Amino acid sequence: MNNEARENGYHYEVMRRAIELIDQGGETLSLEQLSAQMNMSPAHFQRLFSRWVGVSPKRFQQYLTLGHAKALMHERFTTLETAHNVGLSGTGRLHDLFVRWEAMSPGDFARKGDGMTIYWGWFESPFGPALVMGTDKGICGMGFAAETGEEAAMEDLVARWPKADFVEDPMRLRPWVLSAFGAASDKLEPTPLFLIGAPMQIKVWEALLRIPDGQVTTYSEIADAIGSPRAVRAVGTAVGRNPISWMIPCHRALRKSGGLGGYHWGLPVKRAMLAFEAARAEV
Repeated sequence: MNNEARENGYHYEVMRRAIELIDQGGETLSLEQLSAQMNMSPAHFQRLFSRWVGVSPKRFQQYLTLGHAKALMHERFTTLETAHNVGLSGTGRLHDLFVRWEAMSPGDFARKGDGMTIYWGWFESPFGPALVMGTDKGICGMGFAAETGEEAAMEDLVARWPKADFVEDPMRLRPWVLSAFGAASDKLEPTPLFLIGAPMQIKVWEALLRIPDGQVTTYSEIADAIGSPRAVRAVGTAVGRNPISWMIPCHRALRKSGGLGGYHWGLPVKRAMLAFEAARAEV
């Protein structure tokens, strides 16, 4: 492992621990308390945190509150059709991280991965341990184990394609993963996605990809965007079955009330993702 890789791994570990501490302590933890728990000086911790999130730890604490989710609904809500028509879907930072996506055919999906090789590996991310899976065509699965545990996350993703051949090979996926989590380097490959799902699910996930960074939508808006306004319940199920969390931003789907709703990998992870994006959107 080269020095750059070690540095990236260190920074991601610091981010994960800091987010966990902030999430647990709300707005009650001072900079001094946070830095002490990270075994760093306040100045060093603030520089490192601000470098990777883009805002101070105190500001990030504010983004993690439920009130911020409600503010997003009022200030940054946008319909998917409007976002798509004005070209916003191509300007977000997340969308800049990959150049294409493609989907498995319905027939191939029905075979539950039979004859397909899926590579997998564990990686550190700003949101805790991330299990990433991919084929030669791109990332097809991403789950987060901070709340569920690593064994449950593995069982969850493997069960989606039970007949596939799973091969542990994190180095094969590593360039895509670093790019997916925003590690800045000219040497990193853009992150392609390979969507494996039923036709209805693919339509919902495509709609999720049109939500601009730092903005949110509702399940009913997604249903309207895919031409099935009465299928809100089915949309919610498809959002929950999104296999590529973070890259396909299901965390941006909220209830009409502004409540967070559910999240497959745990609500603390969803809150951290929304806060992370909101912080970067204001830099």
